[in-house]
Amino acid sequence: MDPLIQQTAANMQKVLDLLKHDIATIRTGRAAPSLVENIVINAYDGSAKLKIIELATVAALDSQTLVITPFDHSTIHDIEKGIQEANIGVSPVVDSTLIRISLPPLSTERRQELIHLMKQKLENGRILLRQARQEAMNEIKKDDDWSEDEVRRLEKEVQATVDKFMLQVDSLGKQKEEELLQI
Repeated sequence: MDPLIQQTAANMQKVLDLLKHDIATIRTGRAAPSLVENIVINAYDGSAKLKIIELATVAALDSQTLVITPFDHSTIHDIEKGIQEANIGVSPVVDSTLIRISLPPLSTERRQELIHLMKQKLENGRILLRQARQEAMNEIKKDDDWSEDEVRRLEKEVQATVDKFMLQVDSLGKQKEEELLQI
């Protein structure tokens, strides 16, 4: 496989990984640690900016409740404040050494809003994939060492790579939409 195709595929994989991470933060009807674990907290009186996952363990107690157990109990109120400031539509409740987050059930209207948000994020991912394709195509056209047949072959390989990643984006979207529509 040509190094240019390998580099393009690696760039597209990074886009897909970023998109998967971004889509995971969209709330479904179930409690999932990914909802809160990447929220940045001003810990230790603002001297350190850390993600919740670096400050505590996050677990789903049941399908509607998340439990956050800080490693250092002095950060419990910093975590609570950070979650409130993140404005993700949940209210943390401090319960001595841990924080409970109860997720209210999603209304049909809210589910549709989340599906719309997810589709916007998927479209942004597709745009990034198209940009990676365009960069590869420009690189192919810029190099004068290749024959016309070689250029066409490389362009077809780049397009096949893009098509493969677009299918993965579409399946990711369908899977998340099914999760959002589950009651």
